Amino acid sequence: MPGTGVLPQWLLPAMAVAAIFVVMLDLGVAIVPGESRWVARRPALLARALFAVLVAVPALAWIIARLADLPREVEIGIMLMALSPGAPVTLRRSIAAGGHPAFAPALQIAVTALAVITMPLWIAAFDEYYGGSATIEPRHLAHQVLVAQLAPLALGMLLRRSAPGLAARIAARLHQLGGILLSMLVVLALIDFWPQVSGAGLRAIAAIVALSILALAVGSLLGGPDPATRTATAIAAALRNPGLALLVATLNHAPARVNATVLAYVVVAALTVFIYVAWRRVSTAVA
Repeated sequence: MPGTGVLPQWLLPAMAVAAIFVVMLDLGVAIVPGESRWVARRPALLARALFAVLVAVPALAWIIARLADLPREVEIGIMLMALSPGAPVTLRRSIAAGGHPAFAPALQIAVTALAVITMPLWIAAFDEYYGGSATIEPRHLAHQVLVAQLAPLALGMLLRRSAPGLAARIAARLHQLGGILLSMLVVLALIDFWPQVSGAGLRAIAAIVALSILALAVGSLLGGPDPATRTATAIAAALRNPGLALLVATLNHAPARVNATVLAYVVVAALTVFIYVAWRRVSTAVA
């Protein structure tokens, strides 16, 4: 992720790698072996959730971008984020909001793995619509997903299964360290990218807010009758993966305004989901 020159160029990528690794390792340690059987008995529920995350959100993004009559670079930035599922913080946010402890991890793993297939297909479809020449090789996406997310998640799950005592001892520290690293990453990113984010424009911000709210709504609608699975699906739909979006933008030499829109999306969607998580916590406490 290139910065604006305020911070050393190596700092944000290094912090992002460290934060994502610790967060996914922490989540892997927290996954209880055998919980996947609960999801395996409900394939229709997982299919609906995957549809919400992988199909409905990109379709909604295209509709909103068309209705808002956004500049082409802004529209492309929003579409890139809508096409990029599996944000590394999704599972943490979902569990914090009362998401189902078995369903949320299974959904996260399925979404990040299927992104290798769905993103190139969506990009090819929209590239045909826009008449451009954008492309992304599945191997680039596979490397990003494997190294940044699936590998530490699998390592944490392996540690939980093979050394449960050690996993229990380090779980709290991993969780605390992950929270600290994520907070530092957010602060540094805002410092380095704030001129770009603030320059995205009010119409772009309004479109991102609308899309985030609709993503939460469609996730809740398709997440089943259980509030815990609805919560997990809603958050997975609303939070997108800026790493994948910026990877596509970089490989296709996208204009700076595209990257600015991607970063604005990260900030606005995070704030929208933060409000949703707070509401879910209150609702759960009252219930």
